[in-house]
Amino acid sequence: MKNMLLLSNSRMPGREYLEHAVEAIRETLGGAKKVVLIPYASVTIVWDSTAKNVRNGLQVLRDEGVEITAIHHFKDPIAALKEADAIMVNGGNTFNLLHHLRRKELIVPLRNEILKGKPYLGWSAGSGICAPTIRTTNDMPIIDAGGMDALGVIDFQLNAHYTNAVPEGWMGETRDQRLAEFLHANPSMPVFGLPEGDWLRVRGDDITLHGAFDGKWFRAGQEPQSVSPGTRL
Repeated sequence: MKNMLLLSNSRMPGREYLEHAVEAIRETLGGAKKVVLIPYASVTIVWDSTAKNVRNGLQVLRDEGVEITAIHHFKDPIAALKEADAIMVNGGNTFNLLHHLRRKELIVPLRNEILKGKPYLGWSAGSGICAPTIRTTNDMPIIDAGGMDALGVIDFQLNAHYTNAVPEGWMGETRDQRLAEFLHANPSMPVFGLPEGDWLRVRGDDITLHGAFDGKWFRAGQEPQSVSPGTRL
């Protein structure tokens, strides 16, 4: 049974890295101690620094015996995924993340571990790759990811950091307009807008929205539909 935590973001105003999600992370880990971190979404921050940031942000869990090791320190990354008690994937650039997963032939092994029920915790890009494709990421395609297909362990597209805010004087498309364009080209694939501060808790086929803000469903031919925290998707 799938056991996943898909966070929109890693930081909230006035709070430390991952501080807002510590309890949700603890609950998802469910006692898992040996965690492998996939830091491939980081571009301008070296992967060891990303791992240090994650460990510092989750110091309270480390004090409880949780050990977090970045996957690039293992000689055999596929074996590392299999032997870990849980998997974390941080945010950054989704194209860079998918590029390295594909180059290292980790997509299928990662998908298999998730489908077996190993705890999976992702934020931002780490959440977005769980959708069928990465076509609704907000990120710039800074590198050729070798295709848009992603893990497909949830059956809808995800838009993390969702907001439809319009800065004064803005003349570009809003997020809702961008997602409407996606739906026009892909009418059979719904998109869920996940605001910062929110997360999806996945248990098997049961997916529930948590956090402080309403999420939003986007479906072709329909007006966007607000979804309140606590709702099963």
